[in-house]
Amino acid sequence: MKKEAYFLPYQVSWLKDQSLIKLWEKSRRIGASYGQSYEDVDDCVKGKVPGVWFSSADESAGKEYIRYCEMWAKLMNAGAKLLGDVILDEKKGIKGTVIEFKNGRRITALSSNPKAFRSKGGKVVLDEFAWHDDPDTLWAAARPCITWGFPLRIISTHNGTGSRFNRFVEDIKKGALKWSLHTDPIHKAVEEGLVDKIRGHKTTEAERAEWLAEARASCNDEETWLQEFCCIPVDSASSFLTYDIIRACESADSLVEDLSGLSGDLYLGYDVARKKDLSVIELVEKYGGMVWTRKQIVMEKTKFSTQKEILWKLLALPRLRRACIDCTGLGMQMAEEAQDAFGKFKVEGVNFSGPVKEELAYGLRNYFDDKAIRVPEDFAMREDLHSVKKTTTAAGNIRFDVAASERAGGHADRFWSLALAIHAISKADGPIRAASAAGSSGSRILKGYEKAENGLFLMRSDQRNRKSSGFIGF
Repeated sequence: MKKEAYFLPYQVSWLKDQSLIKLWEKSRRIGASYGQSYEDVDDCVKGKVPGVWFSSADESAGKEYIRYCEMWAKLMNAGAKLLGDVILDEKKGIKGTVIEFKNGRRITALSSNPKAFRSKGGKVVLDEFAWHDDPDTLWAAARPCITWGFPLRIISTHNGTGSRFNRFVEDIKKGALKWSLHTDPIHKAVEEGLVDKIRGHKTTEAERAEWLAEARASCNDEETWLQEFCCIPVDSASSFLTYDIIRACESADSLVEDLSGLSGDLYLGYDVARKKDLSVIELVEKYGGMVWTRKQIVMEKTKFSTQKEILWKLLALPRLRRACIDCTGLGMQMAEEAQDAFGKFKVEGVNFSGPVKEELAYGLRNYFDDKAIRVPEDFAMREDLHSVKKTTTAAGNIRFDVAASERAGGHADRFWSLALAIHAISKADGPIRAASAAGSSGSRILKGYEKAENGLFLMRSDQRNRKSSGFIGF
């Protein structure tokens, strides 16, 4: 079979490489498994290997690979037979999908369980290696299979800079590993005919550019685009909240329509904006040792009068204990008016200086680390929480900000509004302070007290012999 009739140039390059060990860092959906299945069938038909052991990160990928193998076997008239799912080790519960050739060679698509490679020998193919649940253990189990000189293929998109897959890539580039490396990002695949093959005709430059733009837009975030399509690993650890941490605290039961049924104390965080960014209010409930996000109000280019009306209704809730409002710039007037209406203890204006943002960010992070918070299962919320990066300036100052490449999607407004709500909880403890309304009621409340230098009202000495000491302040 002439490879060029079935494969694109980057696939042909991979197939013509006869290196004992080769690694393919590639974009998603460019036909890597399709090409690899051809190589594996060809090796079995020609008797080059006693068998092929294939493992992918999920079972569906293994099934797809076996279908490709069946197709190539028919084209080669290899007399192959699909045996279906076969129990390989009943005690360990290990099974594989098997296709057998008339010469006795087999191709087996294994589960992702590393134990499946134990006591096996032959050619090994590790598909989407970076995305296996335990790639280190998988590698330790799979590597001995090729001890007798059989080929090894490692194929994957990236999953962080710290993954074993990326360490392999870096070691090959540095010369520490004498393996063959193929790198095929989506742009290269498109240049070499991927879109032409998908569309079924020779496409124009404009059509290819449009296809790439649609693929980029479908990712929604920069990290997915870089790792899944551009062969660029992203250090997920640079995100202050990783996806794993966030997902562990997601709940489909977090948000509620009716607040009247809640029995815990309520706290509010408000990240104020008008035109450029989103204005977000997070209302959380502290209940049963947990903090639950109960309401999330996202406002885009909303008039301040409307925002104020929404905020006032929430601040008037009987169980609303405290609110923290971003008073940096646009939020200053909103915070001041809310304090005038509801009191300075109930409403705190927070100026987003560097040290304050650090305190807010770590205050929120503590709840996620302790799994003491529940947030909605929402894509926009997840991306906002994940978008904040912690960096250190040349002067040694810590900064929390959104990467420039991600700012088109917002400025982590949900992150900061939630951090403000958590800050409201942390600052809720303190002396009881009573604020008098206008008129004569204030004088009645303060009867028997005198104002001290610190601004608090202390009980007059002539009253202390009749009552225990205490204070009331504004």
